[in-house]
Amino acid sequence: MPAYSGSIPAPSPDCSGVSWRVKHDWSPEELAGQFTLTHPERAFLGFKGEAASLSLAALLKTFQLQGEFLDHPQGVPGVVVDFLAQQLAVSPACWAEVDWSTRTARRYRDEVAHFCGFRAFRGLDETALIAHLMPLIADLNSDSETLKQQGREFLRGERLVPPTAERLGRCLRAAVNRQEARWLQGIQARLKPQSCQSLDALISTDAAADDLQPLLVIRSTLAALKDTAGRVKVDTVLEELAKLDELRALGLTSEVFTGVPPRVVGQYRRRAASEPPRELRRHPAPLRHVLLAALCWQRQTEVTDDLVELLIRVAHHIGTHAESKVEAELLRQLRRVRGKSALLFKLAKAARAQPEGAVREVIYPVVPEPVLDDLIREMEAEGNYDRQVRLVTRNSYGHHYRRAISLLLDALTFRCNNDRHRPIMRALELLAKYRDRRTLTFPLNEDVPLGGVVKDDWQALVLDDVEGRKVNRVTYEMCVLTTLRDKIRCKEVWVEGAGRFRNPDEDLPGDFEQKRAEYYSALAQPGEAQTFTRQLRTHMETALDALNTDLPTNARVKLVTSKKGKGRLSISPLAALPEPQNITRLAAALVQRWPMTNLLDVLKETELRTGFTTAFHSVAAREVLSREVVQRRLLLCLHGIGTNAGLKRMCSGGGEDSFADLQYIRRRYVHKEHLRAAISRVCNAIFQARDATLWGEATTACASDSKKFGAWDQNLMTEWHARYGGPGVMVYWHVEQHSVCIYSQLKSCSSSEVAAMIEGVLRHDTEMAVDKNYVDTHGQSEVGFAFCQLLGFQLLPRLKNIKHQKLYRPNKGEPEKYVHLQAILTRPIQWELIEQQYDEMIKLATALRLGTADAESILRRFTRQNVQHPTYRALAELGKAVKTAFLCDYLRQESLRREIHEGLQVIESWNSANDFILYGKGGEFTSNRIEEQEIQMLGLHLLQVSLVYVNTLMMQQVLSEPEWQGQLTGADLRALTPLKWQHINPYGTFTLNMHERLPLRV
Repeated sequence: MPAYSGSIPAPSPDCSGVSWRVKHDWSPEELAGQFTLTHPERAFLGFKGEAASLSLAALLKTFQLQGEFLDHPQGVPGVVVDFLAQQLAVSPACWAEVDWSTRTARRYRDEVAHFCGFRAFRGLDETALIAHLMPLIADLNSDSETLKQQGREFLRGERLVPPTAERLGRCLRAAVNRQEARWLQGIQARLKPQSCQSLDALISTDAAADDLQPLLVIRSTLAALKDTAGRVKVDTVLEELAKLDELRALGLTSEVFTGVPPRVVGQYRRRAASEPPRELRRHPAPLRHVLLAALCWQRQTEVTDDLVELLIRVAHHIGTHAESKVEAELLRQLRRVRGKSALLFKLAKAARAQPEGAVREVIYPVVPEPVLDDLIREMEAEGNYDRQVRLVTRNSYGHHYRRAISLLLDALTFRCNNDRHRPIMRALELLAKYRDRRTLTFPLNEDVPLGGVVKDDWQALVLDDVEGRKVNRVTYEMCVLTTLRDKIRCKEVWVEGAGRFRNPDEDLPGDFEQKRAEYYSALAQPGEAQTFTRQLRTHMETALDALNTDLPTNARVKLVTSKKGKGRLSISPLAALPEPQNITRLAAALVQRWPMTNLLDVLKETELRTGFTTAFHSVAAREVLSREVVQRRLLLCLHGIGTNAGLKRMCSGGGEDSFADLQYIRRRYVHKEHLRAAISRVCNAIFQARDATLWGEATTACASDSKKFGAWDQNLMTEWHARYGGPGVMVYWHVEQHSVCIYSQLKSCSSSEVAAMIEGVLRHDTEMAVDKNYVDTHGQSEVGFAFCQLLGFQLLPRLKNIKHQKLYRPNKGEPEKYVHLQAILTRPIQWELIEQQYDEMIKLATALRLGTADAESILRRFTRQNVQHPTYRALAELGKAVKTAFLCDYLRQESLRREIHEGLQVIESWNSANDFILYGKGGEFTSNRIEEQEIQMLGLHLLQVSLVYVNTLMMQQVLSEPEWQGQLTGADLRALTPLKWQHINPYGTFTLNMHERLPLRV
C-alpha cells in the first residue's frame, strides 16, 4: 500500500491535550472539514465488510485528527460514526460489532499509520523525545497534560506513532528527572558555602530533641521563619523585621535560581515546608540546600510584602484609631443640644420683640444660659474636630508607632520610576539622614520638601513657629507615612525585593515590541488605534440611537426631569415569572430515591467516576503508599477540610486510617494547586455529563459575587467587614448558569471585587469559554469596563444606583442629537486620549492575560489617587464609552435585565449551600495561615461541585424515566438546578467503603 502523501490536519482546539477523548458536539461544518473521506482514503479502505470498513475509517480519521489511536471504539462520537457510515453507505448499527482489541484491529492500526506516513516508535526515538522535552519542562510533574501534549506534538511532527501510555510515561519521567538533575546541580553551584552553612543552621535543634519527640517539641529557626505575619501591631512589625534580617543574612539572591522556572522553585518550597527538620536533615547536602534555599528565598519575598502591607495598614490604622478616639471623647464631654432650629427661632423672635432689652432679661428666659453654653461647646467642638483628629494621629504615631516605623523604613528600599513623585523620595532620604538625631525640628538651612508630601490641612501642625520656617519632625514623618501609603497603593513607589509591591514595569511583557502583532491577535483587537475607536464609536452611536427611539414608548423605563433640566432614571421592577410546578416534586423524588445520602459518599462517587484524586501528587521525590491507600485517605482529608469538621473526626468511623495517617496525607498531598486541578476536572466532567435536552447547550456566561466568612484575626488577610460586621475574609465565586462554580478566590474584605471578577474569568482552568460576566454594583467600575472590553468579554452589572447614571456623547458638536436623552447626557468621549494610550492599555491587558501580573496589582495602579496618570485617564474614557453602550442596552431591553438578575440569583443559591456544607466550627476559617485558609476554601469548593456533579446524574436518571417524559414545562426547565441538598447528610460517623457505590447508572 503506498504511503499517503497528504498532510495530517491540525488537531481540533477543543480536544488538544486529550488523547483518549474526542469532543462530542460537532457542527455539520466541522464534520465535513474533519471527517470527509477523500478519494485516496476511499481507495485505501478498499472493499471490506460493513463493520470492517467503518472501523478502519474511524481509525483513520481519528488518527488524522489527533495523531494517535483511540483505545476504545466508545471514544468515537455517535455523530462521527453516522457521518462516516453515510459516506460508506453502510448501516451505523454495525458499529456495535467493532472491537479494537483484536489482532485485526492492530493490523488496521499499522496499515493506517503506514498510509499516513507514520512509523513505529523505536528505542532511538526515546532519546530524541527526551532531549526535545527537557528544555520545555516547566514543573516537576511528569503527569502534566501540558508536557504530554508537547510530547505528542513532537511525535506528530516526526510522524511517529505514539508508544503505549506506560512507555510514554517512562520517557516523560526520564526527561523530568534529567532536567531536575541539571537544575539541582546549577543551583548548588551558585550557592555560596556560607549560605549553605547558614541554611543548615536553620534546621539544627537540640540533639536530644528527636529522642524526646513527641513528648517535647523543640522549634527550629526555620519553623519561626515559616510563620505568617500576625495582626497589625508594633510587635508584628518587629517580628517580621527580625525574620527579614535572618533571611537576608543567608545571602540568597535571584541569581541562585537563574534558568529555573518559578513553578519548580515553588514545588521545592512546598516540599521543604511540608517536611519537619528531622526529615530535611536526612537529605543529601545538595538536595537539602536547594530545598531550603527555595523556601527561604520565597519567604524573603513574602516577608517583604508583609512588611509593606503592615506599613500601609499602620498608616491607615493610626488615622481611623484617632477618629474613633476623638469621637468618643467628644461624646463623653458634650451633651448634644437637640432642636437647634427651634432654639434659633425663639432667640430671633425674642430679640426682635425687644431689640433694646438686656440679654439676661430678654434671651435667658427663652433659652436658659446652660443650654447656650452646651450649644457653644458643641459648635466649637465640631469646628475643631479635624484638628483634634490630626493632633491625636500625630501623638499616636510619635508615642507608639514611631520606633517601629523608623526601623521598617530603614529595612525597606523604596524606588520610583516617575520624576513627578520625586518629593516623596527626597522626603524619605531626609528622614534617613536625621534618623539618629534627637532634634524636634529640622534645621532652618535644610531643604524640606513640603509640596507633594504634606497636605494642606496638615500645614499648620507641620510648621512649628509663627513664621512657618521650622518643620516639626514627628508631624512631618506622619505626613510622609500617609503620603507614602498612597503612593505605594497606586504603585508609584515600589519596593526592592517585594513580590506584590515590586517594580510595576516588571508586570508588563518585556517582549511586547517584538511580539506586538501576536499579542494584539491574541486579544482579538485591531492593531490600529483609530480602527479600535471607530468600531467602539459606531457601537455607541447605534446603542444611543436605539435607546433614543425606544425611550418614549418604553413603559418600564422613565426619565424624570427636574426644573433645572437634570434627569433621573427610573426602572420598574421585573414582573414575576410563572412558578415552576414540578421542581418540588423532583426534589421529593431525589429524597425518596436516595434518602440521607452521605456527603462523603457523594465525594467518593465523584472520585470513582472522574478520578480527580490523580491530580494530587506527593511533594516528595517518590511515593511509597499504594494509590488505593492514598485515594482513600485523600477523600477523608478533603471531606474533613471542606466541611470544617477536621481530620480527627474523619477517623471516628472505625476505619483503618489514623489521625497521623491523615495528617501525613494532608501535609504531603493537599496543596492549593492540586485542589484547583481537581476542581477543574470535576467541572469538566459536569459539562460532559449534561443532557442538552434538560440543561441546554454549553453556556458561556457566569455570575460572580463574594461571601463573607468569619475568620481568625491574627493575620493580615482577616479584616473587619463594614457591612456584615465581625472579622472575616471574603470568598469570591464565579458560578455559571447551572450552578457550577468554575473559580474561587480568597480575598480580604477591602480588596477590589472588580479585580477578583477579572482574575476569575482569566484564571479558571475549565473547558467553559466565558464571554459574559454578571456582577452586582460593587463588582463594576469604569476601569473594569475598559479591561473587560480589551480582554474580550462583556461585563454585565446589575446597577443599584441607576438613577445617578449618565450617558456620554460619542461625538463633539452634536448638542441637539438624541432629543429624548438630553437630561442624562453629559460631555463627549475624548477619543484622542484613548488612541494615544492604546498601546499601553493593550500591554496591561496582555499582562493580565499572560498572568505576569494579577488583576489586583494592575488595578491598584489606577485609582483616584493616581487620577493624573495618562493611562488611567484613557482607561476611564474607554470605560465610559463601553458603559454608555451597556446602559443603553440595559435600559432598552428588559430581557437583558432579567438575564442579569437570574444569573446573580444562581450565585445567591450557591452561597446558601456554603452554610450547609461548611458546618464545622460555626463555618469559621479557623487558621491564621493564609495558605490554610485558601485550602479550606478550595476544599469547600470541591465538595460543592462534587454535589452538583452527582445531583446532575441523579436528576438525569430520574427525568429519563417514562413517568417524567414531557412533564417539565418551560418554567420548570428555567428553575432546574442541580444544587439541591435535601437528600444529603453531611453529619454523623464518617465511614468510607470504597467498594459500595450509589445506585446510579453508568
